[in-house]
Amino acid sequence: PNRPTARRPPPAIMMHPMPTWATMDPQKMSGDEPARAMNLLKGEWQAPSATTTFPDPLKGGAFLVVPDTDGPDLDAYAASLQACPKSGLHNPYYRPERYRMLGDVSSKAAAELRKPEVEDFFAKAIQRVVPKSYAQALGEVRISRIFLENFGGDQVRFLARSFQVSGDHAGQASTGHRWPFGPVALITPFNFPLEIPCLQLMGALYMGNKPLVKVDSRVSIVFEQFIRLLHHVGLPRTDLDYIHCSGDAMHKLLLKAKPRSTQFTGGSRVAELLCKDLAGKVFIEDAGFDWKILGPDVPAQQKARDYVAWVCDQDAYACNGQKCSAQSMLFVHEKWEASGLFDQLKANASRRSLKEMTAGPVLSWTTPALLKHVDKVLQLPGSRLLFGGRELEGHSVPECYGAIEPTAVFVPLSTMLASDDNYKLCTTEVFAPFQVVTTYQDAEVSKVLEALERMDQHLTAAVVSDDPGFQRRVLGATVNGTTYAGLKARTTGAPQNHWFGPAGDPRGAGIGTPEAIRLVWSCHREVITDAGPIDEAWEQPQPT
Repeated sequence: PNRPTARRPPPAIMMHPMPTWATMDPQKMSGDEPARAMNLLKGEWQAPSATTTFPDPLKGGAFLVVPDTDGPDLDAYAASLQACPKSGLHNPYYRPERYRMLGDVSSKAAAELRKPEVEDFFAKAIQRVVPKSYAQALGEVRISRIFLENFGGDQVRFLARSFQVSGDHAGQASTGHRWPFGPVALITPFNFPLEIPCLQLMGALYMGNKPLVKVDSRVSIVFEQFIRLLHHVGLPRTDLDYIHCSGDAMHKLLLKAKPRSTQFTGGSRVAELLCKDLAGKVFIEDAGFDWKILGPDVPAQQKARDYVAWVCDQDAYACNGQKCSAQSMLFVHEKWEASGLFDQLKANASRRSLKEMTAGPVLSWTTPALLKHVDKVLQLPGSRLLFGGRELEGHSVPECYGAIEPTAVFVPLSTMLASDDNYKLCTTEVFAPFQVVTTYQDAEVSKVLEALERMDQHLTAAVVSDDPGFQRRVLGATVNGTTYAGLKARTTGAPQNHWFGPAGDPRGAGIGTPEAIRLVWSCHREVITDAGPIDEAWEQPQPT
């Protein structure tokens, strides 16, 4: 009875066999043994004619060799996409058996992701290319798996369900269908190399489209492995093409291929360029500058206040702030400040470490650029550094990336609203562990709402309050597409069980839910049947 029991090692260091379909080992990726990516075209994996390398974001040194597809090599991808008819790979009249086939693929892919060795493989692959904690990487894998489970069996054909309305006479009826666009394109960013492309790709396939997929080349090898998993469980190899290339090359390819629709997740500058060059045939989930308001009703229980402070830390700094839903601006009621919130935020941020990858590389900003931005904000009247504002200690992050401590800068609300330049500086999206914090009093709620009204991005938001009147006032005056309300409200979290996407823009794309898939990856088609018979007493009337 006193015999010691063996401790199970933590998930991050458990050893599992490699999946049979995998072509890279995330634990062996190094300058001596770089992982090598391949393109998928017309059902065949192809070696590139040109390649580019990317450095290990933690240690430096080229650890990833990726196709650098460009020039004449783009023509074959354009031709492949153009070969898909506008009516798609399937629709309610053509090859409807594919709805059930894709339901089977989803079920089998989910079962594969449920295997511990496969789940661990993807979590570690994600960590290698965009360093984040094992828990965050694992969450991405599990959300993808649950999404696939949601669309198993008959759920794909239920997703494309039609409806019918009776007509004016016998034999006449109108039927509304969800119809594919046919040839489409999907472009996704670096921060979620599995979840975002998984959910959007599968939605495109479910509705009958043939997608051309590009993921940010710094992380695209992860999704290549997922496509290989899909082939392993029965997805027809010609259902999609997958290309590794630069953003400029993809832009040229889109202009050549002329997809019927393109879904883009990424920065607002590129989103606006694509909307212009593709004649508006774009659904976008662009830059997210996301806000949180802590309302006037501060809980009496310390544990409840601890919970809110913990969520604030997670929202701002998990994944090193590299979430489109990350908390960018925190509006704090003066009662929360008096409760010691700022000290709690600083203490929580101090627990983050490079060793656990709860702090780490920023892939879209350099360290000097980040620190320069922090300094500019600190020059505003009344601003002060709450914590952070320094380069991470003891790191080996290459110079092309950034590495700073979790950082918060306080800016008075009056200063922020004093001029357009001040406001623009405070609301600059910084895809990094950085946030602007401000405070307000009861009489200044209208100023808070003014600040929210002036924002251009409307992705996520949080109203941390159980006061129904305060909730109604804020929710009724704002527009963010994914808004959490209540004491446990957060800004981050894009699970598979609710809509995630911006509002206030007709181009806004959602992800994950049946409503999002129907909106982004299908259009409405009405078919009116009028079968007769012709009444024998009918006579041709006079023309009108």
